[in-house]
Amino acid sequence: MSVSQAISSHIPYLRRFARALSGSQASGDAYVLATLEAIVTDPSAVQSGADIRASLYRIFLKVWGSTLINDHTEGSPAPDEAGARRSLDAISLRPRIAFLLSSLEGFETSEVAKALDCSAGEAASLIEAASKEIADQIRTDVLIIEDEPFIALDLQTLVEELGHHVIGIARTHKEAVKTIETKKPGLILADIQLADGSSGLEAVNQILGNMEVPVIFITAYPERFLTGQPPEPAFLITKPFGVDSLKAVISQALFFDRRSKRAAQERTV
Repeated sequence: MSVSQAISSHIPYLRRFARALSGSQASGDAYVLATLEAIVTDPSAVQSGADIRASLYRIFLKVWGSTLINDHTEGSPAPDEAGARRSLDAISLRPRIAFLLSSLEGFETSEVAKALDCSAGEAASLIEAASKEIADQIRTDVLIIEDEPFIALDLQTLVEELGHHVIGIARTHKEAVKTIETKKPGLILADIQLADGSSGLEAVNQILGNMEVPVIFITAYPERFLTGQPPEPAFLITKPFGVDSLKAVISQALFFDRRSKRAAQERTV
């Protein structure tokens, strides 16, 4: 089996991870492309066998750590400024990476350690540190767009366990748009395909035309939306989901929302 064949099934999920880590579709996909280019240049960098997925993510994280693609998607700062920004973000970056690998990608602690080139003990400590940081995050109001009652209830329970407040559960495109007329969410969780034939993606696009709010999409078929072709969501949760994966993605969505708002405030000063 060739290297390309061996890693092909992991690429959609690497895109999901890259977008969650970088905070945008464009930035995440650019890092994945750079990773694939690195593999084409040196196919031996991918370790064969049971650890091929961890090996692929390890290469991605090396590219992430050595390339400032992420900064270019937000405007190109001077080298010194870019370095300072990455240094500040790095205070909690490794714990966030470890937590995403564990919670979003389902890596065992030993696989997290291989992807991060660290010991299993250090990987466990990083995951624990991220959990504590996430627990201390600013709470927000959440709108859930989900037509399946049991899934909606599960989402509401998990979101409230994380300390957030659910302002409404919309079952259709129309209900979602109507909800924001009187209530302004700080985060939206949306199923992509709703039972009445309407689209959660279209509902969110209409909402985003009137306000800025981070959005996390939910689907049972992530590979259909992680092909590299637009339009695609930046933050994606796969059904069935667990509290840790939901916590990880909510953490990232709110992290980048707050960072973009801080940057906007700094530009107006």
